[in-house]
Amino acid sequence: MPSAGLYIHIPFCNIKCIYCDFYSIVDQESTIPDFFKALFKEIQSINTDTSKWNIDTIFIGGGTPSLINPDLISKLIDQLSKKFNLSNIKEFSLEANPGEAKFEYLKGYRDLGINRLSIGVQSLDPMLLKFLTRLHNPEDVFHTFENARKAGFDNINCDLIFNIPNQSMSIWKRDLQTIIDLNPDHISCYSLTVEKNTQLFQYINNGKVQMPSEDKSIDYYKWAQYKLAEQGFHQYEISNWEKPGKECRHNMHYWEIDPYLSFGPSAHSFDGNIRYSNIRNLNQYIKSINNGDDPRDFIEEFSDKNFTNELIGFGLRIANGINLDRIPNSFSSLVNNSIKINQKKWGEHFIFEKNKLKLSEEGFAFSDAIAIDLMI
Repeated sequence: MPSAGLYIHIPFCNIKCIYCDFYSIVDQESTIPDFFKALFKEIQSINTDTSKWNIDTIFIGGGTPSLINPDLISKLIDQLSKKFNLSNIKEFSLEANPGEAKFEYLKGYRDLGINRLSIGVQSLDPMLLKFLTRLHNPEDVFHTFENARKAGFDNINCDLIFNIPNQSMSIWKRDLQTIIDLNPDHISCYSLTVEKNTQLFQYINNGKVQMPSEDKSIDYYKWAQYKLAEQGFHQYEISNWEKPGKECRHNMHYWEIDPYLSFGPSAHSFDGNIRYSNIRNLNQYIKSINNGDDPRDFIEEFSDKNFTNELIGFGLRIANGINLDRIPNSFSSLVNNSIKINQKKWGEHFIFEKNKLKLSEEGFAFSDAIAIDLMI
């Protein structure tokens, strides 16, 4: 019985950050009731057979889910429980932004059984927060974290971004240490990436903004690896560190290519045979659902080659590595040959352990490049 997860995409935000490529919208709070009605209809209309799945995680992301009244989240949980067996849920996550998560809401979420909070800190430097078009200030981070603990959350993640223009190493060290001192249970550190459909991409194209060098980005990353290990955090994925037992189980479903179902505009799903995603437009999503139409705008059958390449790409991101036993027989010799060919180039970062190929700690910094070279 495969482990599986459920994901809900809530697209509403107070502001669209310049770097964010996730589907989100602003100034459409009046659409929230219609969105939830459509969301509930989508959940009830799904016909995927999940009777042989062990659904053990739920993740509510966005957008800014912490803007939503717990009463609506309660109704959402009711709809999910009518459709799926939620008796095995071990991790129930919700994303929150500093300054955009009232204490009453946090308490309400916790009372509903949500047991993991992911806070989008990103930076503690006012200048960098302004550049990223974040609405919060450093004090909001501390206040929201404190309120989350008061509300009963004993599993809190903090997201941080490095490789930001005008971010110095001293700022990065200070921010990372400050978050460590807060004593969260999990820390995610992401390099600022430039996505095509963002304002940041336009700024760079126009020459208004220049990104730091790749060498500088690697220096930030290596410092995070060193400091977090020193402070007792275990790196279980290229961008994620946990205190013992606090890894994000839901994200592990993606990296280990487990099945998952997702709901809402732009939401992506994998049922074990096909990957598909919903319309990336709120109004079209609502209209499609209300008309009884299929809200999906992309469907792809999952071939053995797709599966093999995802095993390589995702496997090199996680500390567990690539489980070579899962490679389909028709591609196992190709993969083994690819590993041999790349041994000279990347072999110093390879760790072979029983049936697995893992990357060394240093190798994580090059995992994307290594994955591209190994894929068949």
